[in-house]
Amino acid sequence: MTTITASRPRADSRWRDRLAPLAAGWLGLWGVLALLGTLTGAGYPFGPNDPHGGDVSLLRLVPVEVATPLFAGVLLSAAVAALAMSRPAARPPGPLRALLIGYGWAVAFVLAVVVPDSRVLIILGYLPILILGAPFGWPPVDYSEVFTWALFARFAALAGGLLLAGAVLAWQRRTAGACVGCGRADTAQRWTTPAAATHWGRWAAGIAAAIPLTYAVTRFAWAAGIPLGISREFLTEMQETGLVWAGFGLGAFATVGAILTLGLVQRWGERFPGWMLGLAGRRVPVRLAVVPASLVAIAVTAASLGLLSNPEFWRLTGGFSMTGAPMLLWPLWGVALGAATYAYHLRRRGACRRCDRS
Repeated sequence: MTTITASRPRADSRWRDRLAPLAAGWLGLWGVLALLGTLTGAGYPFGPNDPHGGDVSLLRLVPVEVATPLFAGVLLSAAVAALAMSRPAARPPGPLRALLIGYGWAVAFVLAVVVPDSRVLIILGYLPILILGAPFGWPPVDYSEVFTWALFARFAALAGGLLLAGAVLAWQRRTAGACVGCGRADTAQRWTTPAAATHWGRWAAGIAAAIPLTYAVTRFAWAAGIPLGISREFLTEMQETGLVWAGFGLGAFATVGAILTLGLVQRWGERFPGWMLGLAGRRVPVRLAVVPASLVAIAVTAASLGLLSNPEFWRLTGGFSMTGAPMLLWPLWGVALGAATYAYHLRRRGACRRCDRS
């Protein structure tokens, strides 16, 4: 294997250098809004202040009078940290570097996983139904109660968390002497080779595909009139309200997701299959698979934290029952899907456009 280092990064590989200033601007803007909320006592959309989903958020455990200034302080301090990472500089002292990296990853995790909770995954799951059914007035929901300020704030936090994670990763690589674009250094790690990623990626993809199928089975059974894991009375109530068909839609969404997950280790996940007219035989863009799979992995992990920590979830599902059992595996689903996606990326990334390492 030959390693070649380019003297200058190519123009199309410099977008990672813009992540830190973008993260600083985004977090700074939201930090100012949160600070205004602290001063005015209004505008904080999470936890007890969210009537449509605060009970499934870990932020419900933090009193509003504490959470509002804390949220503003975290956002503003993270913006300062991102701004510091945007300045090219030599490797900082070890303790300072560890502090910045640790704080940056912690805030990114909170913004991308803790704040969004299950609302983001629910919207992603129901979005096809909401879009297709809107002209026909089904499902019978008030869209103003679905697309709320609290939901928008969750997606804004997710965006900020992802921007910050990208900025921290780029800075971490730069200060470690690795390529900012691909993370490769002069000494390669064996587990990141395409051959190794193919092996452990198959296991991860198999787990990530099996878990949503177990969820889909229960929802398909309810749509077929089989009270799998629930009482007949509860099934009748869902049939009367139409919730059983919403569950069917989520089951279908989970099934499609499971099939697409298998594409991360199948040939048709690298080249479009023959039945796709106009695309047959062409290479599948790596980001076309990696970006949506990563977002679903994050959304599933975020949903599992909120649901499994909520006592009401255990009461409604009857504890360890067929109703809640598939969702108990969601944390594993999120981790497995993230690992399978990363393995796919390692197998297909090829030579780096920034450093030419391959």
